[in-house]
Amino acid sequence: MDTYAMQVACHMKRFGTTQRQIAAGASKNHAMGARNPLAQDRFEVTPEQVLEDRVVSYPLTRAMCAPIGDGASAALLCSESFLKGLRPEVRERAVRVRASTLAGGKYRALDEPGLSSVAARKAYAASGLSPVDIDLAEVHDATSFCEIYQVAVLGFCEPGQGGALVESGETSLGGRIRVDLSGGLVSKGHPVGATGLSMVHELTLQLRREAGERQSSKAELALAENGGGVIGFDEAACSAIILQR
Repeated sequence: MDTYAMQVACHMKRFGTTQRQIAAGASKNHAMGARNPLAQDRFEVTPEQVLEDRVVSYPLTRAMCAPIGDGASAALLCSESFLKGLRPEVRERAVRVRASTLAGGKYRALDEPGLSSVAARKAYAASGLSPVDIDLAEVHDATSFCEIYQVAVLGFCEPGQGGALVESGETSLGGRIRVDLSGGLVSKGHPVGATGLSMVHELTLQLRREAGERQSSKAELALAENGGGVIGFDEAACSAIILQR
């Protein structure tokens, strides 16, 4: 969390990102987690309550930080030719993997583009898609600042404008680009090894129209961004997966 806090401080100085914008993102995700029966923390908090919570590493408070948890997730993958031989009711619920990419990290400067930008560029190129095509995303929000950072890195807004985008409500359930409708790691929990596939699970529910009261009205293309390990200020590895209904 100290490393994340340093990244936040740099982002604040460079782009004017505020602690309240981070709190707005945390509040949004806790509201979504309250609707997720699989979430670890199922309660809502206001931005004010987020700001008043115990400081972990300034400017990050406890409500902005993902709790480590226990969990498991799994996925069944098959080829298109195999799918054609299955029952119609199975084929109807299938989700297509448009891209699945991986990028390796390095020691980088704080103002240098992060590893997720590399993984995302690879995924967009492999799928023939661009950020404007994506309807919803699950990102690795180990802290609520990470959502602010990732929406810009993934191309959903201009560099440095992630705080304004999140605060505007455009990443919420009724927004332009829905992000972390599962509640994100800060509410759903962070089971580490299971985290990446838990994002895929959430996006698959959304694409199948099976997400219940947190169902997005527009869910045709979805992106999962997941990082792991640490090299300096960046992840050691990052994956970007694009799924299609």
